[in-house]
Amino acid sequence: MSKKILVVDDEQSIVTLLQYNLEQAGYSVITALDGEEGLRAAVELRPDLVVLDLMLPKLDGLEVCKQLRQQKLNIPILMLTAKDDEFDKVLGLELGADDYLTKPFSPREVVARIKAILRRSQLSNGIESQVDQENQPLKIGDLKIFPDRYEAYFDEEQLELTPKEFELLLYLLKNKGRVLTRDQLLSTVWNYDFAGDSRIVDVHISHLREKIEQDTKKPLYIKTIRGLGYKFEEPKKE
Repeated sequence: MSKKILVVDDEQSIVTLLQYNLEQAGYSVITALDGEEGLRAAVELRPDLVVLDLMLPKLDGLEVCKQLRQQKLNIPILMLTAKDDEFDKVLGLELGADDYLTKPFSPREVVARIKAILRRSQLSNGIESQVDQENQPLKIGDLKIFPDRYEAYFDEEQLELTPKEFELLLYLLKNKGRVLTRDQLLSTVWNYDFAGDSRIVDVHISHLREKIEQDTKKPLYIKTIRGLGYKFEEPKKE
C-alpha cells in the first residue's frame, strides 16, 4: 500500500508539480490550497507525511503545524518556505516540523527529503523496527526508553515526543558518554546532508532538554561540548 502524502500550498503550480513527482515516485497524494483545508485533511485523513507551505491563506503553516502537535498528531511535517529567514525556519522546527526546504527547490530534492523522513519515522508505525533483542527498555537516570514501542518515560511519566525527537533521544542514549558532532547527528538521525545547517540539531536538542532537564541552563543529561557538539551523560548522584 502506497504512502499517503498531503501537500498544502496555495500556489497551484507548485501543488501540481509536487503531486506529479510524488505520484511518479509511488506515493498517493492529497492536496489542499489553504491552511484550514490542510489542517482538516490532516486530522481526518491521517496522511503519512505533510508537505506544508509556510505562507498560506486562512491559517498559516506555523499555525497548522502548531495545531497538529497540540492535537498529539505526530505526523511528519516537511515545511516549505519562500523566506530566507532563519527565524521562520527555527520557529517551524520549534513548533514540531521535522524538516524544511526553502523555495525554489527541485522536485527531486523534495522526494529525497520525504523518503528520508519516512524511512526514519517508520519505527513509529512498527515498520522495520530495530529493537533490542529482549525488548528491554534502555535506562539512564530517570529516563527510560522502549525502542520497540517507540515510547519514552521520564520520572515514570510518558514524554510527548515527535518522531524526530524520539530518534534523536534514542541515538544520544545509545551513544552515552561519546561526543557527537552536529554533522554526525545530521547524518545519522536525519539520514542525509543538511549542507552544514546545524541549527536544526540545536533546536531539537533544546526541545529534549525542556522535557528531561530540571534546569535547561545547567543540563545534567545532554551536555554541550563547545566547538564539537553534544554528549549524553548519566547524571551524577549527589
